[in-house]
Amino acid sequence: MSDRSDNALLRLSQVLALIPVSRSAWWAGCKSGRFPQPAKLGPRTTAWKASDIAALVESITPNGEEKNET
Repeated sequence: MSDRSDNALLRLSQVLALIPVSRSAWWAGCKSGRFPQPAKLGPRTTAWKASDIAALVESITPNGEEKNET
């Protein structure tokens, strides 16, 4: 994802292609703070910053667990 600009936005289908979780698990993670918060672009349009998603992808280990940054 390094070819994306800093202010690029990803729709939910694009995010879920990178992070293999269900839609309901993704939304629950956004609500709990585990996943990045979305940006509302309109009444029925939501997107996430590509940089936030890239950081999340980098923080996940190959076995699917999040790295502890301590």
